[in-house]
Amino acid sequence: MSKLKLKVCGMKFAANIAAVAALQPDYLGFIFYEQSPRFISDVSAELIKYIPSEIKTVGVFVDEDLDVVKKKVNLYQLKAVQLHGRESPEYCSELKSTFQSLEVIKAFGVDEDFNFAVLEEYKAVADYFLFDTKTKAHGGSGKTFDWKILDSYKLDKPYFLSGGIDLEHAEAISIIKDERLYALDINSRFETEPGVKDVERIKAFVVKMKTTLSY
Repeated sequence: MSKLKLKVCGMKFAANIAAVAALQPDYLGFIFYEQSPRFISDVSAELIKYIPSEIKTVGVFVDEDLDVVKKKVNLYQLKAVQLHGRESPEYCSELKSTFQSLEVIKAFGVDEDFNFAVLEEYKAVADYFLFDTKTKAHGGSGKTFDWKILDSYKLDKPYFLSGGIDLEHAEAISIIKDERLYALDINSRFETEPGVKDVERIKAFVVKMKTTLSY
C-alpha cells in the first residue's frame, strides 16, 4: 500500500486548530453545515487562512447552494471541498471548472445496500471519493461500516476511508490491500467533545500509522 494520508475533520476552535495543525496532518476539515455540532462559525473560519500551506484545508458542505460554496472557497482560501449530500455531477463539475486547483472530494454514506454504480457518473468530476458510514446526520456518527462492502467498489478512483476510525483500527487498516485507499479520515472518535480533538490521541494514532501502516 502506498503512503496513506491523514485527514482530521471537524475542527472548530482556535487553540485546538493550532495544536492539531502542529501535528502536520495532510488535510484539516472544517464543517460548513449548520446542523452539525461541529459547524464552524465565520469568526473561527477566518483562522483557516493561517494554517500552514502544506496542510490542505477542506470545507465540508451538505447540499449547499453552489454560489455559497464558491464564496467560502474564495473567502477562506480552501484547497478542497468535501461534498456530503446529494450534489450532482454537474455541481462537482462547476466547482472544478471555477477553481482549477481545488480538490473535489465526493462523499457517500455506504451500507450493505449501497449501489456502487452511482459512482460512475462522478468519476470524471471528483478527485476522490470518501466512503463513510451511512447516517441521517451526514457523518460524525462515530460508527464504522463493514469495510468488506468496498469489495464491490470497482473504479480506479482513490478514496478516503471514514466512519468511526479509532486507535484500535490501525492493525485492521494495515490488512487492507487496496492501492486506491488514499487517506484515513478521523473525527469524533478522537474528541473530548464535538469539535474539540484530543491531540494526544491523534499523536498516538500517528505513531501507530507510522509503525503499522505506510505513513
